[in-house]
Amino acid sequence: MKDYNKKDLFRYEGHRCHTLKTQLRYLIGTPGFQYSYCLRHAQNASNPLYRLFWIILLRVMMYIFGIQIPYQTRIGEGLKFGHWGTIVVNPNAHIGKNFSISHGCLVGNAQGKRMGVPLIGDNVVMNANAVVVGGVKIGNNVLIAPNAFVNFDVPDNSIVIGNPGKIIKRDSSPSAKYIVYSVNDYYN
Repeated sequence: MKDYNKKDLFRYEGHRCHTLKTQLRYLIGTPGFQYSYCLRHAQNASNPLYRLFWIILLRVMMYIFGIQIPYQTRIGEGLKFGHWGTIVVNPNAHIGKNFSISHGCLVGNAQGKRMGVPLIGDNVVMNANAVVVGGVKIGNNVLIAPNAFVNFDVPDNSIVIGNPGKIIKRDSSPSAKYIVYSVNDYYN
């Protein structure tokens, strides 16, 4: 299993990700991990035919699982789907490591004053039905609450809650308790 896939699986199971039993269980029975597995292969394939195979398989999975994250999207290691279904991420979005996303989430572009796509930092958790749109910067260690609407910059160590979104600053990472297995611990 490739390094990115192992680190994505590490987010679900910790060091048990190295066992064949765990790898097979997630490849066969976990739609979110199945999607990220195909996504990583489509992103990292060097052979054009091999890449085409993974892109087609990824497209099929988009329809089956309701996850629309194109292979062009740059996502750091440690991608985790809390729940799958109706997840849409713009292909131009930049997302850091230890990113967790739940069902109903949107990371999209916008026109007008905040034209562009989001830049999302490390250790960010997007809960159910959260929306992040526009050329905004989401800092590191940010927790985006369920149903939050974010079209503004969010500083590090913050919680965003509500629609319209409201920022609650914290002294430490509010997303830490939601990131049980961080890829920072992968080699420990």
